[in-house]
Amino acid sequence: MERVTRKGPLAGVRVLELAGLAPGPFAGMMLADHGAEVLRVERAATVAAAGDRPRPDVMDRGKRTIGLDLKSPEGVAAFKELARNADVVIEVYRPGVAERLGIGPADLHAVNPRLVYGRMTGWGQEGPLAPTAGHDIDYIAVSGVLSMLGRASGSPTPPINILGDFAGGGLMLAYGVLLALIERERTGEGRVIDAAMVDGAATLFAMFYHGVQSGFWGPRGTNLLDTGAPMYDTYETADGRFLAVGALEPQFWAEMVSLMGLEDLPDRDDRSQWPALRERLAEAFRSRTRAEWEAVFDGSDACVSPVLEMGEAADHPHNKARGAFVEVGGVRQPAPAPRLLGVAEQDLSPATRLTDLSSWGLSDETAAELRAAGVLA
Repeated sequence: MERVTRKGPLAGVRVLELAGLAPGPFAGMMLADHGAEVLRVERAATVAAAGDRPRPDVMDRGKRTIGLDLKSPEGVAAFKELARNADVVIEVYRPGVAERLGIGPADLHAVNPRLVYGRMTGWGQEGPLAPTAGHDIDYIAVSGVLSMLGRASGSPTPPINILGDFAGGGLMLAYGVLLALIERERTGEGRVIDAAMVDGAATLFAMFYHGVQSGFWGPRGTNLLDTGAPMYDTYETADGRFLAVGALEPQFWAEMVSLMGLEDLPDRDDRSQWPALRERLAEAFRSRTRAEWEAVFDGSDACVSPVLEMGEAADHPHNKARGAFVEVGGVRQPAPAPRLLGVAEQDLSPATRLTDLSSWGLSDETAAELRAAGVLA
């Protein structure tokens, strides 16, 4: 597959992404989306079995792929040669694994002192939990974040794996890579990034840690933004769909209730009246379909929006006008964000196998020998 030259602010930055679970590829995607040349390093057997078929995973868009046996001395030597010509390595193993393979930070900085070595784990590189297994739900639990999510009448509700894996992990790692690249412009030296999902999730909730200590934020599900308040919640419509209501400010609230034709409502500033107010709103919203309510609120400042299904979002007029979704390889997906005005659109083609590694330091002859030995695919 012919590919265009990478464009954007990260054009010219070369990233080696050691294959791992979703947060690692997500960090690589964020870099590739803005012009970085990302080479995904997978197991040799996996790539050989897949052949030259493009990888349809959205998080592998704009990348290239090779297979490399990192348990063989030849594979480690080849990886070091790739790292010699790279700017960034993304590694998502448990602490100590990369060192045992011979591709840890010290090993690679010996051949490339300018290398930015980005490490991402759930618990971090140190601490009593560092060597243990875990998942997003565990990291946000120990960070204190999970305790704050959910309705007052129920148990804590995990928000899929967004806060730990993707926001607290992958996005924080990509941010750390950019920080280290900027620093390298001054120092000429690379840096090791210890991106821990437990740390990242806590950082995302900085405002709420302060809120709890100051008394501004109360128990789960009782506050203004966590379904405690009837003016910031979701409501079912007549057709079993839902609306999202965010009419917090008085002027937005006034516009919403006016458009709904509601009068003599309980005082929204009196928390004791919130249950009665919620019931009045719920009853009103159940009287029309979602589409009918969309027409009522269209163009208003009532802060009421339809809760769109994943399959509907790309066709919403606002998203269509902004080109917020694109189709790549038959898969509809979010366009790169944030937008950098004036930058040409990126090549978002599904990841394809890279066979010519000469620009990465491996000659055709060396690559052929490694392929014959089953080390490279």
